Amino acid sequence: MIELDPLLHSQLRLAIMSILLTAEEAVFVYLKEQTQSTAGNLSVKLEKLSAAGYITKKTDNSGQKPRTTCSMTHESREAMQRYVDALKTYFTGLD
Repeated sequence: MIELDPLLHSQLRLAIMSILLTAEEAVFVYLKEQTQSTAGNLSVKLEKLSAAGYITKKTDNSGQKPRTTCSMTHESREAMQRYVDALKTYFTGLD
């Protein structure tokens, strides 16, 4: 069996990436609400994804509160495809 990408196999990181797959970009508050995570936990997971080159983060400090927007990179889209393909190998032959 193909090894699953440990960076994507985390429940919260996979949820983040799944949301970003369908949206061009998402703000931090939206990701927090959709994943029902704490701000601190989400920040840690976003930092790991960013450090791996899977997402880009932009922070706009022009308003009263900073607004962080996240989006997937081309590399992360390919990584997600590899992850899904690898996951499928776990289900083949289970009939």
